[in-house]
Amino acid sequence: MSPVIVMKGRRLVLLSAIVVAIIIGGSIIQQLRLESREQPVTEADLRILQRADVLLKDPASWNHYDDRLCDDDEATGKRSLFCALKKADTEELGSYEHRNIALQEVRFAIEDATRDRQMIFDALRHFRLPHRLMDFNNLPETRFEDIHNVLRAAETRVAARLNAARARDPVDSR
Repeated sequence: MSPVIVMKGRRLVLLSAIVVAIIIGGSIIQQLRLESREQPVTEADLRILQRADVLLKDPASWNHYDDRLCDDDEATGKRSLFCALKKADTEELGSYEHRNIALQEVRFAIEDATRDRQMIFDALRHFRLPHRLMDFNNLPETRFEDIHNVLRAAETRVAARLNAARARDPVDSR
C-alpha cells in the first residue's frame, strides 16, 4: 500500500475522532447547562409553576399513575405532575418545552425531596428516578401533598431568583 494512501487513511481516522470528540463534548456541555440550578428565570417560568399548581387543585384532580401520555389525563381531568406541567407549559409558551427552566426546577425539587432515599438506596441499586417527574409522581409513598410541596419549592426558588434579578436590574424585570 502506498505511503500516501496510508497517510490519508490516518488523517481520516484522526479527523473522524476529532468530530466525534466535538459532538460528545458539546452534548456533555449541553447536559451540564440543563442541570445547572442557576439558570436565568422568567416570569413565564413562575406562571407555568403557578398554573400547574392550579391544575392540581385537589387530590381528585391528581393522577397517581403517570405514563407520560397526557391525552387520557386531559380526558378525565385527572393529571399527573408531568401532565399538569406539560399543559401549563403549553398554555404559557404555546408549545411544550421538555427542559425549560420551570420543569427543571421541579426536577431539582424532586431530587432534594428524595435525596435521603437516593443516598440510602443508591448503594443497593434499587432507587433511581430516570424520569424524575413521572417516577416521583408514581412512587407508592408519594402523596398529593408531596406533589404540591415540590411545586411550591420550585415556585419559591423561581420567585426568589426573579426578585434577585429585579433588585439587580429594576428595568429588566422580564
